[in-house]
Amino acid sequence: MIDVNELRENPEKFRTSQRARRADVALVDAIISADSRRREVVTSAESLRADQNAFGKRVAQAKGDEKQALLAEVKELAASVKAAAVEAEAARQDQDALLRRLPNAIQDGVPAGGEDDFEVIKTVGTPRDFSAEGFTPRDHLEIGELIGAIDMERGAKVSGSRFYFLKGVGARLELALLNMAMDQAVQAGFTPMITPTLVRPEIMQGTGFDVAHDAEIYRLAEDDLYLVGTSEVAMAGYHSDEILDLSSGPVRYAGWSSCYRREAGSHGKDTRGIIRVHQFNKVEMFAYTTEEESYAEHARMLAWEEEMLAKVELLYRVIDTAAGDLGMSAARKFDCEAWVPTQEAYRELTSTSNCTTFQARRLNIRERQPEGYKGTRAVATLNGTLATTRWIVAILEHHQNADGSVTVPEALRPYLGGLDVLPVLGAS
Repeated sequence: MIDVNELRENPEKFRTSQRARRADVALVDAIISADSRRREVVTSAESLRADQNAFGKRVAQAKGDEKQALLAEVKELAASVKAAAVEAEAARQDQDALLRRLPNAIQDGVPAGGEDDFEVIKTVGTPRDFSAEGFTPRDHLEIGELIGAIDMERGAKVSGSRFYFLKGVGARLELALLNMAMDQAVQAGFTPMITPTLVRPEIMQGTGFDVAHDAEIYRLAEDDLYLVGTSEVAMAGYHSDEILDLSSGPVRYAGWSSCYRREAGSHGKDTRGIIRVHQFNKVEMFAYTTEEESYAEHARMLAWEEEMLAKVELLYRVIDTAAGDLGMSAARKFDCEAWVPTQEAYRELTSTSNCTTFQARRLNIRERQPEGYKGTRAVATLNGTLATTRWIVAILEHHQNADGSVTVPEALRPYLGGLDVLPVLGAS
C-alpha cells in the first residue's frame, strides 16, 4: 500500500507510474477524491464530538427544566455523533479499498511497457557451439530421463499434469543447489529459515497478492489458507505488526520452501519438462531495511544472484523488467535469465525486487526512527531468488556431453559427494 500523504502531495508521480505500467491512471484521482471525502467526514465527526463534550459540561452544571432540555439535545447530538462515526469509517474503508488496488510507484529509470519491453543490462558468457563439438544438444527432459533424474510420466500419474518426480541424481542435484545457495546466504549474513507454505489471507494479501482474483494462487477454502508461490510471503509476514530495530543494518532471512503455482493462463506453454510446473523448491532471500538503504541492498541481492550463477557456470543476461511486468508490490525488479541451448532463448532463473515500503505498510511493519525524529515509519522490503528447481533445466542442457551424461560444475561437486559427472543409466 502506498502512502496516501505522498500521493496527495505528489499525485503526478503516481499518474506517471500508472502510465508506465499501462494501468488505470484514473485510479489516482479516485483515491485523491476519496481521501478528500474521508478527511471532510472525519473533521465533521470530530467537530460533533467536541460539541458533545461541551454539552456534557453544560448538562452537569444545569438544573431543573434547563437540564431536561439539554439532555434531550445531548441525546440528539449523540445520535449525530454515532452517525458521523459510521460515515467516517465507511469513508475510510472506501479509501482503503481504492488504495489496495494501486500498485507501488515505480522507480526512476524503470522501462515503460509490458512483458516484452525490458532492457538488457548486461550479458555474461557465450553460448556453446555444439555443432563444433560434433553433436546436437538434447533438451533437459531427454537428458533427465537418460540419467534417471526426472520422471514426468509418473508425476502425472500421481498428481496430474505439470507434476514430476526428481529422483536419483536429479533429487541430489536439487538438494546440492539449494544447500549451496543456503550456505552462500549464511555467509552473506542471512538467517536461514524453513518457512510455512500455508498462510492466512491477510498475510498473502499484505504481501501484495490479490486473494480474491489471482488465478495463480491455490486456496484451501475449508481452512481459509493459501499455498504460497514463494517463501517471500511467509518471510514478509514474519514481522507483521512489529517494530524493528534497523540500527545495525538490514535484517536478512533466507527461506527454503516448496512453492505452488496454478499456472493459470499458461495452457500450451512449456508443457514439456520442468520449466513451468505447479510445485517446485526454492531458496529465497528476504531483507528488511530502511527505504534509503533499499537501493544499495537491491544491488547486493542482484550481485549474490550472479555469484550463484557463476558457481554453476551458466551463461546469462540481466534485464531491467518493464513497469507493466513488475507485479503489484515491486518498484523495480531485475531478472537473471540463463541461456537454454535447445530453445535458443534466455529463460528466467532469478528475480530480485525492491518493494520499498509497499508491503510493510500493508503488513504494519515499522522501524524506530533515528535520534532526533519522532515516532516510527514503514520499513522497506526486498526479495531475491538464490536457487530453484528450474535451474536444473539450464544446468543439464548447458553442461551436457555427447553421450547424454552431464558434467557437474566444480562448485557443486562437494555438495554431490565429489561426483564430477552425472552418468547415463547403465553406462559403464
